[in-house]
Amino acid sequence: MVYESFGSARSDWAGETYENIEAVGEQDGSLLILPIGSIEQHGHHLPVATDTILVDAVAHLGAERVEDDVPVMVTPPFWSGFSPHHMSLGGTITLDFDVMLEAIENIADSALENGFDSLLLLNGHGGNMSLISAAVSTIGDEHGDVEVLGLTYFTLADRFIDDIRESDVGGMSHGGEFETSLMQYLREELVKEEEIEAPMLDEPYELGTHDLLDGGPLAVYREFEEYSHTGAIGAPELASAAKGEEIYQRLGDEMEELLTEIHERNA
Repeated sequence: MVYESFGSARSDWAGETYENIEAVGEQDGSLLILPIGSIEQHGHHLPVATDTILVDAVAHLGAERVEDDVPVMVTPPFWSGFSPHHMSLGGTITLDFDVMLEAIENIADSALENGFDSLLLLNGHGGNMSLISAAVSTIGDEHGDVEVLGLTYFTLADRFIDDIRESDVGGMSHGGEFETSLMQYLREELVKEEEIEAPMLDEPYELGTHDLLDGGPLAVYREFEEYSHTGAIGAPELASAAKGEEIYQRLGDEMEELLTEIHERNA
């Protein structure tokens, strides 16, 4: 197992004492990262916690890259997401939109009592994106002295993914080449190689979503079983741990740049 959380770094909230958390929060330009994932089916070959595992790993990687220069902490991940469209295939634990939004607001309200100057809501699930945008506004309005930001981590790959991918557009969709590669690198023991199977994404609307990194401006609601009989979409057969390592490290580069900028703007 490559990735470990909970106490693996000094920027890990869960592994610190309250005094150390307060000491970090009180420093100029302090930054708090809240990873937000989901528990939902990811086909026959990936675990239901895939989104939570990956966003938590990327959050910690970014924090570890900058923790010598930036006062930063990463909270335990918010593990359940907004995933009603996955319910028909089983294994999913979803929250109502308003319940999840209020829960994230409550977490922010209490965590920010420790003095942090900025809060990054780092999202790992496409179905959470509109909710994260709403949370940035509601939390930002409530905490006028804190810079509140929201980001879906895999969108950071847009600048480099063409250097790595082998699949055509549609191959890096749900449980496809991208997520499977990352899981093979980070948590290979959770990937069922013999169960890898997924159809390519076939979106009829030209303006709809065509890939993990090609969202399109048109939102369409469908139950997930309309896309895939396995619950996965894309080209997971093209995934590899080597690709996962390169994707992970280059996501770390992007996170390092962003976290440094947030710190400098709020110091």
